[in-house]
Amino acid sequence: MAKTEFDSQNFQITESNSRIPEVEVLANTTNPTNGFAHRPARAMANEKYLHIAAVHSKPRTSCLSHDSQGAPSFLGFRNLMVIVLSTVSQLLKSRRQPLTGMFLAVVMNLRLVVENFMKYGVLFCVRCHGYRRQDMALAGILYALVPCHLFIAYVIELSAAEHAKGVLGRRKRNQAGDVHSQEPTQPNGRYSTWRNIAIAHSLNATFCLVVTSLTVYFYIYHPLIGTICEVHAVIVWLKISSYAFTNRDLRHALLHSSEASSSLPELYSACPYPRNITLRNLSYFWWAPTLVYQPVYPRSQNIRWIFVAKRLAEVAGLSVFIWLASAQYAAPVLRNSLHKIASLDIASILERLMKLSTISLIIWLAGFFAVFQSLLNAIAEVMRFGDREFYTDWWNSPSVGAYWRTWNKPVYHFMRRHIYSPLAGRGWSPQSASIMVFVFSGFLHEILVGIPTHNILG
Repeated sequence: MAKTEFDSQNFQITESNSRIPEVEVLANTTNPTNGFAHRPARAMANEKYLHIAAVHSKPRTSCLSHDSQGAPSFLGFRNLMVIVLSTVSQLLKSRRQPLTGMFLAVVMNLRLVVENFMKYGVLFCVRCHGYRRQDMALAGILYALVPCHLFIAYVIELSAAEHAKGVLGRRKRNQAGDVHSQEPTQPNGRYSTWRNIAIAHSLNATFCLVVTSLTVYFYIYHPLIGTICEVHAVIVWLKISSYAFTNRDLRHALLHSSEASSSLPELYSACPYPRNITLRNLSYFWWAPTLVYQPVYPRSQNIRWIFVAKRLAEVAGLSVFIWLASAQYAAPVLRNSLHKIASLDIASILERLMKLSTISLIIWLAGFFAVFQSLLNAIAEVMRFGDREFYTDWWNSPSVGAYWRTWNKPVYHFMRRHIYSPLAGRGWSPQSASIMVFVFSGFLHEILVGIPTHNILG
């Protein structure tokens, strides 16, 4: 019968191999070996969605890389210059000359650079840092705790895999000695085991996030150090969750090979469950530039160290640029805006926002390129990670929804595979599932911004 899967372009359900096929109600529906005691097989299949879709199935490149197969359109950036610089007539004359339009953008902002230096002088200072030794020490301790949580996740899955192999062994012995494949054990025993494994994974992942969040909120006062710690904790939290979800469904497919064999991607045959439960496999996932766990990923042939050096140089250069732009341009405007905001001077507030808009956009674009193009590609090259489509041409997005689906592909893949798709597979409407994705995304943004700045808005 038909099976369901996500369409990555529009969050709609299409026909493919993502759900366990429906099976007829068998006589041994209370068989404790299947992990779903006292549950009809048809009902189980209807509500079960597999978290094992092969999101990374083939090698791909970032669209701004030199080795990209096709050159992307930069029409969206031209429109962005029109909006930000308010020079519609001049830029329309340069419609077929994007370099000319970019030159105009640089020239028109040189006035702001000169005006800033004349008014404030040089504001950035290399030695004028605001972090404490305690902040650095706590950040190092929090980072060192991450392998502990990953090792705990590995131990949990290793015990689950051993238990699953034991179930298969007992099932084979029963089938060899009796025509009936039912074990004379307590009906709820197996289901309790899988439930305890899920609880253990949940506690491990949540403890990792909670400890980091409390430490950053109460003891780390430098916002940049706190943000780095919190981002790392959220990434590890999402990775552990994906690791648990995926292995749970791979284990289910192992125990129900006749039902779920068609649902497993062909890519996974290179490392079937439980052969993927190794420290080497989990360590690769920890460093891989993705939030979605797969036993196997597309890999590149070798490591281009010159490519890695260039990308890391871009990260370093753009990081310095962001620091200089923030200290020299954004910080004084923000400081001068505080009394205007306190007095609710609407006209002055709007004027300050217009001043901040250009520099904020430039800093955001520099940060995007540094992270998604330079840093993630450097990590992918070192890890020989083949699928490097960390974003697509979001600047040409025709809608807000298309923008959110294209500018941050790692997070989008996680949301689609582990939140939206399971909810839709269990009967939720697309609107309700999208709302849950939006709420979860808002929660992540709140802890990523509110905790390092010690300003939880709720």
